[in-house]
Amino acid sequence: MPRSRPVRYANRVRRPDRHGRGARGPVTGPHLPLLQDRIDRFEMTVAATADYLKGLWPDELSDMHVQIAAAPSSALGLDGVQRWGVDREHKAITLYRVPIERLAKLHRNDELHRKLIVESCVFRAAAELMGRDPWDLAPGRFGHY
Repeated sequence: MPRSRPVRYANRVRRPDRHGRGARGPVTGPHLPLLQDRIDRFEMTVAATADYLKGLWPDELSDMHVQIAAAPSSALGLDGVQRWGVDREHKAITLYRVPIERLAKLHRNDELHRKLIVESCVFRAAAELMGRDPWDLAPGRFGHY
């Protein structure tokens, strides 16, 4: 015997739900923190590193603007795919998320090393903006290596 289908009324309000079950809730439930994805972790790492650098160099970097874009508008630069762009006139750096994440040659592909490659790109972009060597931005931070 075939199953009977539910009756649908013509004047019923259409909502963006799934199979009439209502709106979806968070996957983790109400008592657990929300999950973070790659983009969220990338943005948090960039923001934390930029804040760290602004704290070390308040006179030079206090008005620095950090932007994140998916990829550069031009496919290839002189040295390959750009990881960041620097606009000295507006004191802005733009980090390109996809090339940084996808083209990194990590010797160990884990969360720590992915975070370190993002931090190193922020350091190198800020150093290029200031006209300094990236190792000079945080003296003593890497002394234990």
